[in-house]
Amino acid sequence: MSEKIKVLIAKPGLDGHDRGAKVVARAFRDAGFEVIYTGLRQTPEQIVNAAIEEDVDAIGVSILSGAHNHCFSEIMNLLKHNSIDDIMVFGGGIIPDDDVAYLKSIGVAEVFGPGTPTDDTVKFVKANVRKGNE
Repeated sequence: MSEKIKVLIAKPGLDGHDRGAKVVARAFRDAGFEVIYTGLRQTPEQIVNAAIEEDVDAIGVSILSGAHNHCFSEIMNLLKHNSIDDIMVFGGGIIPDDDVAYLKSIGVAEVFGPGTPTDDTVKFVKANVRKGNE
């Protein structure tokens, strides 16, 4: 029996809209993942610290505020600073297409826009997390 994939769902910054993050968290839970939801208004430092403490396989960041380039850059830098290269980072929310290439260039595995079926996100994480769970 393989271990459950553990995913942390995070809401950085001053964005107070967490409905989408909660829907995604439930979809992961219903798919058999272990889910940690950080709640609203988390800093990149809090997100990375929680990911380390919880020993997660992936971090999912939901962001609608427009601060995605800054928040993702900080998260990726903090992971690198802590010599962590085995936590996959993905995101979703209102992120312009022009910024997706930048986010992927800094190591974000995938960005899911509004209307993406939650099954697509779950399948992506199952297929790409570095754990060998199938």
